This record gives sequence, C-alpha cells and structure tokens, in this order.
Amino acid sequence: MATIASLITRNNEEIAQPTGNIYESLVVISKRARQISAQQKEELNSKLAEFASSVDNLEEIFENREQIEISKFYERMPKPSTVAVEEFLEGKITFRTPELEEPAS
Repeated sequence: MATIASLITRNNEEIAQPTGNIYESLVVISKRARQISAQQKEELNSKLAEFASSVDNLEEIFENREQIEISKFYERMPKPSTVAVEEFLEGKITFRTPELEEPAS
C-alpha cells in the first residue's frame, strides 16, 4: 500500500463530492475503516496464534523476536481511517444509497 502513514489536512469539499454530503462521505469512510481494521486484526491474531504456548514462561515471552517484529510491523502500518480516506478519494470504494434505489418488484 502506498498510503502515507502521517496525517494530512483534507479538503472537505473534495471528500463531500462523491456523495454530495460530507456526512454521508464520512459514514462510507468510517464503515470501510472498520472493515480494514477488522481484517488487520484478524491477520495479526492469526500470525500471533502461531506463537501461542501452553506454558507461561516469562523468559520465553520476552525473548520471542519474531513475534515482536510482527507486532512492530502492524504498528507501523497506516491507520485504517487513513487508508479508507485514500481509497474513497481515489474512487476505489463502491457505495449505494438505499433510498435512491428502486425497489425490486
């Protein structure tokens, strides 16, 4: 992903343009951010599950470098909200407004 990890100021009009309403745009972005967050959490948990041990040995916990590197990698990733805003502005997110759709008869 080529998303910049740092925060930048966004133009509200640019965000509001795809939906015509800033609040609708923020709802779309927040739902996508939740999806990304859940996906990242699932990936991290599956990778860390490989290191789970039945013995609680303090020395083993602090010396597992691979587990620490995996955790640091996920900490350095851009925030899900930042990724969602980038995807939204690039037109990579599809959304629909139910009240504007015609009911199927």
